[in-house]
Amino acid sequence: MNKRLKKICALLSISAMIATLFVGCKTSTTSKNSNATSKQSDTTSKANNNKNSTPRNETLYFNGQQWGAINDWNPLSSNSNNAMGIGQKDSARTLIYETLYMYNMLDGKMYPLLASGDPVWNDEHTSLTIKINPDAKWWDGTQVTAEDVAYTWDVNVKYQTAAGSDYTNYIESIKAQDSSTVIINAKLKNGKIINQLKVLEYLPKQYVMQKAYMQKVEQRNENDATKIKTDKMEDLVASGPYKPMISNDQKVVFQRYDNYWGKADSMWGKLPEPKYIAHNIYKDNAAGDVAFKAGEVDVSQQFISDIPSMVSGGKISTYLPEAPYNIGATMPTAWFNLEKPGLDQVAVRKAIAMATDYDQIIKTAMSGQSASFKDVPRSIMNTTPGEQALVDQNALKSVQWTGNDIDGAKKLLDEAGIKDTNGDSIREYKGKNLSFKAECPAGWSDWNASLEIVAAAGKAIGIDIQTYFPDANTFYDDLSNQRFDIAMWSPSGAGISNPWTRAFTLMSSSYNSIKTQMVGNFGGYSNPAVDKLLEEIPQITDQAKLKEYYTQLSKFYLTDVPSFSLMYRPELFYTVNESVWTNFPQQGSKSNKGIEIPPYDLTDGYGIAGLYTIQLIK
Repeated sequence: MNKRLKKICALLSISAMIATLFVGCKTSTTSKNSNATSKQSDTTSKANNNKNSTPRNETLYFNGQQWGAINDWNPLSSNSNNAMGIGQKDSARTLIYETLYMYNMLDGKMYPLLASGDPVWNDEHTSLTIKINPDAKWWDGTQVTAEDVAYTWDVNVKYQTAAGSDYTNYIESIKAQDSSTVIINAKLKNGKIINQLKVLEYLPKQYVMQKAYMQKVEQRNENDATKIKTDKMEDLVASGPYKPMISNDQKVVFQRYDNYWGKADSMWGKLPEPKYIAHNIYKDNAAGDVAFKAGEVDVSQQFISDIPSMVSGGKISTYLPEAPYNIGATMPTAWFNLEKPGLDQVAVRKAIAMATDYDQIIKTAMSGQSASFKDVPRSIMNTTPGEQALVDQNALKSVQWTGNDIDGAKKLLDEAGIKDTNGDSIREYKGKNLSFKAECPAGWSDWNASLEIVAAAGKAIGIDIQTYFPDANTFYDDLSNQRFDIAMWSPSGAGISNPWTRAFTLMSSSYNSIKTQMVGNFGGYSNPAVDKLLEEIPQITDQAKLKEYYTQLSKFYLTDVPSFSLMYRPELFYTVNESVWTNFPQQGSKSNKGIEIPPYDLTDGYGIAGLYTIQLIK
């Protein structure tokens, strides 16, 4: 394991431990950043906290995104606790800062934002050329240039941010050829690009920052990396359609920037409809649900258990008109610790996976908000058409399972010689009972319920599985240090580098020499054939070859069962209340560019197009 990957994993673990978009419960990170390097600006003014401080008919309200007070507006920080303003998961949140491109999981494509036109590979497929939209402007009225893009890269590398440490493994340099032309040079191995997918991933994920502003931040912090990465940046200069207005422990409000460059014909041709974007800080999911049902929240990113009854009539709706209501872009997964006796046996792992009742998980834990494994047979792919097109389901039928196969699981264990020999109803392996703990954080109710169903499956086939729900920090410590038997966590969702990133997370042995990490392959799986496929896929452009390789990876995964997915789950939960606003994106809804809008809560990737299509109810 090289030192760079160790550094990446350590940095990414910080953000991974506070990421809560996958879960249906409230968690909070509210630590204060004491490095106040600039005067308190109007971006965080302590305005009137009454929920009507902005006109209701001009304000789009959210829940489920922001828990606790925002720490800073700094994209270089690893502790911003600023989900509404800074989100750079698979599709970046572009209300304030903007990226070169916007990702759309519905077609797997990127669409220009600050860029103009598609990125173009050179003939050798070693560098990308990107043009900057000449209409793109910063809030101070100056032009967004290629120099800004290049300096953003230099800053991330120089100060060893999580992004800098990650992408320097795949990108050699980002240079400005002229004021409007960016050249991204990929890292090569034996004259060939190491990973084209990670190069492309940079484009819709990383914010472009203004060079002049960043030089100001560097100067006031004397080029000290720690100070720069903890600067609150309350005087930020960005390029997005909204500017911070209110930020405290009760409420976050963004105000539309009416000189936003995106109203140019080359972009949206208009301003977004809401003048204000607001998010009250709710105590928990229950409080957020009450506000949503009352019409005080327009867009909910919370897991709502009674969605089936709520969407049967009235003003509440989801992206899909019926179950599973949203598109399953990620797959919460039960990871086995392969160093534990018993779990080091494929028969034990697969028996647990075969016996688990996934239909019951979907019905009870997920309230029907997941496609079934009968409808979308399991592989390493999510449910999106783009990913499903990259796997041959017919070739996987012999190794797939749909769950609740108690007899099949018992037979598998019996044939492996793993039986109950002392009559206590628990099978033994090498003379010891098969007894394990299945854990995830306390309070993550849908995940807790899912693991209870896994435990029940274990009991039905003679394996003792006890659920264990510690506090979140204890769980993170268990997972990152491989101190678990069975643990529930999610791999990557939908993004331009997926399904490769997900496959790498699920199966790459690159993680196995890292002492502490919360990025992937938590159980220690290792297979040289898998590693070879993972190394080769990012260099392949032929779709038929990609499908062959991804099918092979899926076959290894379903045969060796280092972990198993419990459900399909939305990248973001997306439920809307049309009491104040209407015409929210639903399946088939298109932007003014004729492109279908994904269910990204009108904030992430190409989902932000929904801000330009919604309408106020008169």
